[in-house]
Amino acid sequence: MSSLGIEIERVSEGSAVRERDEVAIEEPLEIQLCAASVDAAAARSLSITMRTPGDDVDLALGFLYGESIIGGAGDVRTAEFVGPVDEASGRQNTLRVELKPGVEVDLDRLTRHFYTTSSCGVCGKASLDALRIVAAPLGDSPLSVDHTTVVSLAGSLRDRQRVFESTGGLHGAAAFDADGNLVVVREDVGRHNAVDKVVGALLADDHLPAGDLGLVVSGRASFELMQKALVAGMPMLVAIGAPSSLAVRLAREYGITLVGFLRGGIYNVYSGAERLKR
Repeated sequence: MSSLGIEIERVSEGSAVRERDEVAIEEPLEIQLCAASVDAAAARSLSITMRTPGDDVDLALGFLYGESIIGGAGDVRTAEFVGPVDEASGRQNTLRVELKPGVEVDLDRLTRHFYTTSSCGVCGKASLDALRIVAAPLGDSPLSVDHTTVVSLAGSLRDRQRVFESTGGLHGAAAFDADGNLVVVREDVGRHNAVDKVVGALLADDHLPAGDLGLVVSGRASFELMQKALVAGMPMLVAIGAPSSLAVRLAREYGITLVGFLRGGIYNVYSGAERLKR
């Protein structure tokens, strides 16, 4: 369940009417890691993020992959919920990921405690320098998309955002192919969580790096979303909203096609116009 029905007062022209409304659910998810190379018996807390419940394993896999903690789904032995059940929701909100024996974890990289919220997925780390260690330019990607396909992405994503339709309160993200087909669609209160869920689903399907796919997001193109697309090997990011200056910088440095302000058949191209067929 991703939404909750509640009683509200709807006010119009000074008159109030009691109605039922659907709101998007937001709850914390703690991601823990167990690795034999650190201490197989100890679970290390890596992230506490506010998310919409659902596709939580995808979220965890996408997060761990994006942070270069795992190199593929084959590094993971189990991903299971642990701990007490929350009395209000009836759910467990701690997901423990156990890595397979032989998978090395860099303790120095784990000294930083990842804390993210619905609006922040980077929280101040020197990410540009870190990316140069783990990411390569995507200029040779074969993906090419025509104008009609780009224009269609906004409507296709909106049509597949089931929970947004009832709540109006969720970000959407999807992986799309050269024909505009949405291969994976995910929603979440956090834009970076929605993208992590997409990346995690592709990872579980052994479809990373995804040089043949682009990423479309329902909001703005921020640095953290560009970072996640880059690490996933996705050479195109299409945003319904505006890009940030750092997102543009990253796109141009790594050869990613960046499209923003996709609305009503109009869009801006900030980088990588060669992948867009006129």
